[in-house]
Amino acid sequence: MCGITGFITFSGHDPVAARPALKKATDLIHHRGPDEEGFYIDGHAALGHRRLSIIDLSGGQQPMHTEDRRLHVVFNGEIYNFPELRRELEAAGHRFLSKSDTEVILLGYRQWGENVVERLNGMFAFALWDSVERKLFLARDRVGKKPLYFHHRPGFFAFASELKALKPLCPTPDELDPRALDCYFTFGYIPSPLTIYRNIDKLEPGHALAVDADGLRKRKYWQLSFAPRQGLTLDQAGAELEDLLDDATRIRLMSEVPLGAFLSGGLDSTLIVASMARNMDKPVRTNSIGFGEAEFNELPLARLVAEHLHTDHRECTLEPKAADVLGKIAWHFDEPFADSSAVPTWYVCQMARQNVTVALSGDGGDESFGGYTFRYVPHIFESRLRSALPILMRGPIFGPLGDVYPSSTRLPQPLRLKTIFENLARSDAEAYYHDLIFLRADDRAALYSPQLAASLMGFTPFEMIHPLYAGGDAPDALARSQRADIAFYMTEDVLVKVDRMSMAHALEVRSPLLDYRIIEFAARLPEDLKIQGRTGKILLRHLARRRLPAEILDKPKKGFSIPAASWLRGELRPLAEQAIFQPKSLLRDLLQPLQLRRMWDEHQKEIRNHDVLLWGLMMFGLWENKHYNGRLGRYE
Repeated sequence: MCGITGFITFSGHDPVAARPALKKATDLIHHRGPDEEGFYIDGHAALGHRRLSIIDLSGGQQPMHTEDRRLHVVFNGEIYNFPELRRELEAAGHRFLSKSDTEVILLGYRQWGENVVERLNGMFAFALWDSVERKLFLARDRVGKKPLYFHHRPGFFAFASELKALKPLCPTPDELDPRALDCYFTFGYIPSPLTIYRNIDKLEPGHALAVDADGLRKRKYWQLSFAPRQGLTLDQAGAELEDLLDDATRIRLMSEVPLGAFLSGGLDSTLIVASMARNMDKPVRTNSIGFGEAEFNELPLARLVAEHLHTDHRECTLEPKAADVLGKIAWHFDEPFADSSAVPTWYVCQMARQNVTVALSGDGGDESFGGYTFRYVPHIFESRLRSALPILMRGPIFGPLGDVYPSSTRLPQPLRLKTIFENLARSDAEAYYHDLIFLRADDRAALYSPQLAASLMGFTPFEMIHPLYAGGDAPDALARSQRADIAFYMTEDVLVKVDRMSMAHALEVRSPLLDYRIIEFAARLPEDLKIQGRTGKILLRHLARRRLPAEILDKPKKGFSIPAASWLRGELRPLAEQAIFQPKSLLRDLLQPLQLRRMWDEHQKEIRNHDVLLWGLMMFGLWENKHYNGRLGRYE
């Protein structure tokens, strides 16, 4: 795991003058690779690298070059199938000079050109410079486990693993993108290709980008199919998944440094640890954390799993000290990021790094196998009801019911019908979108300042969701939801959180359930192998029952979360109030102060729970304090 950065000037530059800016950029991502740094600079290219040494500790330094020094690469990630690719390339006559997985990118590019990305199984972001053709080729892995930011203007291109590392390379005004602001206030994160700044983009997952003197050429190299496989039984699917999961885990155990796993006690991480135990000849090192409040403490369940699998287990109970780390968290994210589970992720990564350098996780199980039943089950029900009722009937009946039905978390669960009534008056795509967001349309209209609203020029974040939900070959509401979750929520929230919090502690995290072979397999499963009734992850449960006792599997999982609502009324109240209501802040220009104060007071008096929005606004204020150096940019 590493950090990469660099820039290209097609008209040429002074290599000596280029080095100080490149050094400043790599220094800003030192945490991603504290072991080594390296540079390659010629008259047109400047490539920088920070290394976290995992494989080929004595070799593998970057930037890495071909023997003729024509091709040069900086690479962040791991290529898990590099031994197979190496053998194939050696058979084709290529000679390797290292034992590193990085070299298969270089020689693979020489053998297969830009199509090399389609042969890679791993997590990666890389930039490869052809010094003869004067072309830079960049790519990002299929689901975006590794980040890649870039800035382009005529004759100049810069890239980096983190946004902060671009600033020394291309100092430009901090002009905010109103579409990114709208997405952040709506989702709690900023989706690709947008960033918080107008003049910087993210390369989307599963995309490659070629840059030369003529400009940019971007292509999507991976498309996930949801066309269902027919006649697949539960036992057949379970046997196939078992082989896939064991192999995906096996290839992620390659390491020359200490390796372990996160263990929450939930189904996904438990299956990963069980598969690791089958593939290792010594106890798996497992790490778990919990909070003092019983509602948020999963340590007892994780302990049961650890005892059953005979792991080398470590656990920690945390007292709420979020105020001590939120500023650091905001610095590492570079952009506003509102997912409060970043706090426990920070702590579990910090804890794990004390005994391992590589940790396996269970990320990806919910999205691929139907785990989000709190959203998926009602969405399936609503979609079926919509198909049975004509739109001319649904709108007049359910629209008014949604308008008048009360919205309150104090109502019993069966009586919280306002959202269902509203969704029945919408299309499937609109309903999915409204289930995903945390800023309702009426709150958005009341909260945005006239300046921000006008700058959007009719844009809404629904434009980011609709192509993902409605496009492709997904045959039903569940598959369409999963397609959007994998491409949007998982990539732009879950994986961003894991990357930034793990890299903050120089910890590499590998996720077997995110192996593209497993994602492709799961996408084509019929609905009844994912969800039955109100129970999700049917196939994962089937596999788990072959490996784990029922007393572990039948215990409910609490989720990797924190008591954010009570923290915002208690320990975090001073920090949150200062961050949200600080004088001359961006939020004072972007949002309506009176409406914002009303929502704050409602939350403090427990009239209405606004914890998700207020947490996001607190993190926005902390981001502004850490990163925003300029004045509020023009919006027109």
